[in-house]
Amino acid sequence: MTNILGEVLAANIAYASDFGDKANLPMPPARGFAILTCMDARLDPAKYAGLAEGDAHVIRNAGGRASDDAIRSLVISHKLLGTNEWFVIHHTDCGMETFTNEIICNLLANSLDTATVDENGWHDTGAGPGSHEGDNIDWLTILDQEESVKSDVDRIRRHPLVPDYIPVHGYIYDCKTGRLVEVPS
Repeated sequence: MTNILGEVLAANIAYASDFGDKANLPMPPARGFAILTCMDARLDPAKYAGLAEGDAHVIRNAGGRASDDAIRSLVISHKLLGTNEWFVIHHTDCGMETFTNEIICNLLANSLDTATVDENGWHDTGAGPGSHEGDNIDWLTILDQEESVKSDVDRIRRHPLVPDYIPVHGYIYDCKTGRLVEVPS
């Protein structure tokens, strides 16, 4: 067993020992909203949005982007579980701003091992083999945080499976202050 696996399992034992009444939480989120945000480990949506278990759906992916899968989750969140307000929250200093589709496709074509980055950019450190399967993915990289939030909010609002009456709010989480900064649509 790895150290990480052992730590996770030990933490789960401690959590489960004090699980209490959480087994009775209903499936629909109590506060009726969903957040689409980045998977960045520095972001804690429960803390920055004041959430307790059972309050809201939190959908996370690289960049907090409105991918097909994120929209699928939001539609399920509304249609089957009753959320009626959504937030798109990107953040400052996002790793998705540090590369392009071309860069990641080239790195993956050379090797599947973890790459490194320095002042000169990304470098492949693996010996291969790689794969060109990355060429078939839109990595949804970010050139400008404000524009990416606007684009994602607009894509969600215009999606044919999203009702017009659902408010979709756009924000940028500031990693230096912990504040949410509104991005006007």
